[in-house]
Amino acid sequence: MDRVRIGVLGAARIVPGALTKPAKTVDEAEVVAVAARDPERARAFATKHGIARVHDSYDALVADPDIDAVYNPLPNGLHGEWTVKALDAGKHVLCEKPFTANAAEAEVVAAAAARTGLVVMEAFHWRYHPLAARVLDIVDSGEIGELRRVEAAMAFPLFKSSDIRWQLDLAGGALMDAGCYAVHQVRTFARSEPEVVGAKAKQKSPGVDRVMDAELRFANGVTGHVFASMWSSTILALKANVIGDTGRIDIFNATQPSLFHRFKVTTPSGKRREKIAGNATYWYQLKAFCAAVLRGEPTLTPPPESIANMRAIDAIYTAAGMAPRTGRLA
Repeated sequence: MDRVRIGVLGAARIVPGALTKPAKTVDEAEVVAVAARDPERARAFATKHGIARVHDSYDALVADPDIDAVYNPLPNGLHGEWTVKALDAGKHVLCEKPFTANAAEAEVVAAAAARTGLVVMEAFHWRYHPLAARVLDIVDSGEIGELRRVEAAMAFPLFKSSDIRWQLDLAGGALMDAGCYAVHQVRTFARSEPEVVGAKAKQKSPGVDRVMDAELRFANGVTGHVFASMWSSTILALKANVIGDTGRIDIFNATQPSLFHRFKVTTPSGKRREKIAGNATYWYQLKAFCAAVLRGEPTLTPPPESIANMRAIDAIYTAAGMAPRTGRLA
């Protein structure tokens, strides 16, 4: 096999940017099929994006013998269920973030991946861009001294009340959709797993957070902070701060730096700005997924990492007096 033939579950808005566009310049990837709840929508999507086959159901797509892998951009509450179904059908899976509805589901998916020996990779695309590696390189170099604190914020307005990201039964909420990035960035830069010191939420509807603010503490002595919002006075926040005892790194838009970003390093010798060159985050992600499928190369976002991120998310919900999300895996 010299390329990965990918089928898409759903005609979600994220699919063109996250998959079909980068697949045009990743030689080892080919998007060959799509399925959606509305077959007419699937056909229109396939025509627009040059996808050869349309399936009338998700089940038919995961059963397609001419598909090697499945991209799963379904609503959060369906991630676990359909990732396991795809694995059981012999398909590798690139699953959108957050990995599952909760940590227990993440463990079920990880067990299915281990049982089948197939690749499962969570689509935290930001982690594959050179900017993430640059942050860790600076921290490791000692340039900002001993690491003391990591902070991340992801906020944007989502005013459409019917959006699936507001639906509790589909594992919606600000922490799940926006905040999962902030949690992942803080954990990545701290290189440790957090204890939740405290968390406060503002709810849009019962059980669904529109704002989440959490203070963390890591086993290595580093403290952390996560802020997520999809409806608040904070209209836009896309920042990460990595703070040492002698300096700091301040980043604007670590999530999609190829679109725009600011990267400032402050040390005792002064301040500097860096421009981190690179392609789109999704291009690097797709390259890494294909390398894992075709050659067994390790990924930066494997199931054990996804379990840890979901545990942190569950703990933040609990600390805020809310229940973790409920999924559909038994």
